[in-house]
Amino acid sequence: MTEQLRLMAVHAHPDDESSKGAATMAKYVSEGVDVLVATCTGGERGSILNPKLQGDAYIEEHIHEVRAKEMAEARDILGVKQEWLGFVDSGLPEGDPLPPLPEGCFALQDVEEATGALVKLIREFKPHVITTYDENGGYPHPDHIMTHKISMLAFETAGDPARYPEAGEPWQPLKLYYNQGFNRQRTLALHEALLARGMESPYGEWLERWLTAGRERTLTTFVPCGDFFEIRDKALIAHATQIDPDGGWFRVPLDLQREVWPTEEYELAKSRVGTSLPEDDLFAGIRNN
Repeated sequence: MTEQLRLMAVHAHPDDESSKGAATMAKYVSEGVDVLVATCTGGERGSILNPKLQGDAYIEEHIHEVRAKEMAEARDILGVKQEWLGFVDSGLPEGDPLPPLPEGCFALQDVEEATGALVKLIREFKPHVITTYDENGGYPHPDHIMTHKISMLAFETAGDPARYPEAGEPWQPLKLYYNQGFNRQRTLALHEALLARGMESPYGEWLERWLTAGRERTLTTFVPCGDFFEIRDKALIAHATQIDPDGGWFRVPLDLQREVWPTEEYELAKSRVGTSLPEDDLFAGIRNN
């Protein structure tokens, strides 16, 4: 392939792009790949998770603008392009029974109609590869599950001139992946490496939960991107309302991460090209066609 390669990462909220596949995107940007993040919602109903910012009246009142500014900073750190699809955050319902989702939110949109916005962006950007979430959303946030639904339908319809004719000239992406960076294999390897060095591991409870979580996802693609872990962490810290820079997320030294597990992982869900598994490149089967 002689034209510039293009990657689209579809995410539910601002900050998801920095916690899922960020080092991969930074690596591909460094290689000249055109990378676009499609952010489905503005994160308007996201909680302020950084304890240092909780109770800040300005942030609470202007959370939409604050999160948009955080996204702009993270986007610049990663070197990617970014577009908003314009849907409203559904929030994460809590309680037993769960409360109803707020009227007009992303997760309550008609899937066919909501997909049109993503199809339009796909036809404009023309990605060869798309990354998104699996059918469980990575975790069962209603916006993550909805992101999965519209991503799958968009992949199947963006190349069909009979579907969404108002969205522009058809374009068929060639591969679609699920982000699987939070996987048991990686977590166990880092956990054991920390304990072997006499260090505290933040992953004990995670591994206990996995014992009752059912089947593990299939990891098909391991992208080497350890050299970009610092950029990943800087982008995540830019989402200051969503992450505590002194929290457990950053307790594993980067040198240890690079030594023990220097990749980010994906599950190949759809492909229109031939490829051999496992892969080390999201564009395997595309570069040489």
